[in-house]
Amino acid sequence: MYPYQRLLEEGHQVEIAAPAVKKLQFVVHDFVDGFDTYTEKLGHTWPADIAFENVDPATYDALVVPGGRAPEYLRNDERCRELVRHFASERKPIAALCHGPLILAAAGVLMGRSCSAYPALAPDIEAAGAKFVDSEAHVEDNIVTGRAWPDHPAWMREFLRLLRR
Repeated sequence: MYPYQRLLEEGHQVEIAAPAVKKLQFVVHDFVDGFDTYTEKLGHTWPADIAFENVDPATYDALVVPGGRAPEYLRNDERCRELVRHFASERKPIAALCHGPLILAAAGVLMGRSCSAYPALAPDIEAAGAKFVDSEAHVEDNIVTGRAWPDHPAWMREFLRLLRR
């Protein structure tokens, strides 16, 4: 919800795309003392605005790939990967956080680049031909990546800078 609301606050028109137009179930990842990784709780539900198959990427200025569990699933969707490749090839701003870079990796747009992500994904980032960077807001050309929700302020600040160019 943070990127969605932050972009609306800046005056951008925002649409949420998904494999189908339906109500989406978001989750909240939190860090709890004594756990080796994040915990997961049910979060808000929110309707998708448009199905991937109906997205004309030429009509959009930028792409945000949030984290959470969805990227593990969405990276298998060919249309989703095509959309990511469009934004990358057109050098439009892309923001990806937490597990979001899994979609960039599956789309083949990380080869030869550097990228931040949830630290447990370092092997996935490297397997995609990129260098893993442990950063709250790593910027390389048109892509801003970060590790997890605590990085939201720095990550979105850098993404908004790209959008303002």
